[in-house]
Amino acid sequence: MRDEKVEHGDAMVHDGMAGEGFEHSPLTRTVLWKMDIRILPVLALLFLCSFIDRTNVGNAKILGLQADTHMTDHQYAIGLCAFYATYIASELPSNLVLKRMSPKIWLPFLTAAWGVLTMCLGFVKSFGSFVTVRALLGVAEGGLLPGMVLYLSHFYRRTELALRIGIFYTAASLSGAFGGLLARGLNAIGHTGGLEGWRWIFIVEGLLTVFIGACSYIFLPNSIETASFLTAEQKAHGRLRLDEQNQAHEPFSWAEVKRGIFNLQVWLSALAYFAILCGLYSFGLFLPTIINNLKFASDPNEAQLWTVIPYAVAAVCTVFVAILSDKFAMRGPVMLCSLPIAIIGYGVISTSTNAKVQYGMTFMMATGMYASVPCILSWNSNNSAGHYKRATTSALQLAIANCGGFVASFVYPKREGPNFHKSHRIMLGLLCAAWVLIAANVFWVKKINRDKVSGKHAAWEGSGDDRDPSFKMVL
Repeated sequence: MRDEKVEHGDAMVHDGMAGEGFEHSPLTRTVLWKMDIRILPVLALLFLCSFIDRTNVGNAKILGLQADTHMTDHQYAIGLCAFYATYIASELPSNLVLKRMSPKIWLPFLTAAWGVLTMCLGFVKSFGSFVTVRALLGVAEGGLLPGMVLYLSHFYRRTELALRIGIFYTAASLSGAFGGLLARGLNAIGHTGGLEGWRWIFIVEGLLTVFIGACSYIFLPNSIETASFLTAEQKAHGRLRLDEQNQAHEPFSWAEVKRGIFNLQVWLSALAYFAILCGLYSFGLFLPTIINNLKFASDPNEAQLWTVIPYAVAAVCTVFVAILSDKFAMRGPVMLCSLPIAIIGYGVISTSTNAKVQYGMTFMMATGMYASVPCILSWNSNNSAGHYKRATTSALQLAIANCGGFVASFVYPKREGPNFHKSHRIMLGLLCAAWVLIAANVFWVKKINRDKVSGKHAAWEGSGDDRDPSFKMVL
């Protein structure tokens, strides 16, 4: 009988050959390629819809949403906060439901639900209806990102996650570009069918989201075993790489949920991600307003077009950084290099009064923030083993981080325009805090690895989870 040994953590498999050869075999490359081209485009489309439907309110605002619904700036901000409150509250419950409902059903259902709600935004008449629909939209969208991260962890190894998350997360940056172009085009419809142009932004984008959600049900597999695009040999190989057989039938345990909640790594990375998302959300929600106020564009419609370019550049850089992160199997150190790009951008824009310089800095702001996200999203999943602990840490990290939406909703008030220097300085301080938290997490992970080498985790040997001495934490 051939010696088959699976090492927990990295799932280093020895099946009559060296682990390194196993991982670089033609069969491995074929399995990864098939999963990449069949799963990642679907997730990228879902995430693209999510970000467009989340941030299109920023495009609609400068095209007449706030004026036509007679909302004050404060009421508009409350509407944004209503979304984030329900979004955060739904993340952890949604991830715990995901395994029981199955990803093939749950993720498309959530997508179709928020598509319908996005359409409803096209018919709001007042502050009350705006807040209600935004709150319901948060409930539907809250489960998508943590669900997708958890879903991918059942197809890819830890050192393969950042690139895959980076690929579908480029949809977030592309959503800014695509959303701006789409908003520009849809607003051109004008007052048609008794509806203002900005209303058609929500209606058409919502319809597209429902359609894409329905299509995703057809194309998303539940697991490697149910992936029709893989042969029997490829399914067996893919499963062997992951050593997920024990976790696939792991019984629910509140102890595992508790272990995820009281994990220092998740709090350090979640708080850092919170600071980054404060910048990302405010950037997405207020970039059209900032460009419009700078008079860099001649009118609001042209301002939509000028928002496209920074997002497009950020998308390319995000994939490049994710490739480096996976190549060197590092998360924290990569973010310590990418985040200063955004810090410099905010530092300059918070003092400059030159419109062209300020617009140039938006490239650095978008690039530094977006390029850091795949690393921080995959970091917790990399360092958590056990389905329910991983589900808890993924959802908890996002629940904490998405509180950044509250900050983003209020930090760019109209009175700070047109330069928003104070608002930019707040973001600058938050990103500096994120850098410090990421550095602290790197040192904490190093300590855990040293403790495992020195035998302090010997009591957990053979446990098969992240406490096992053989489970090496990713920096």
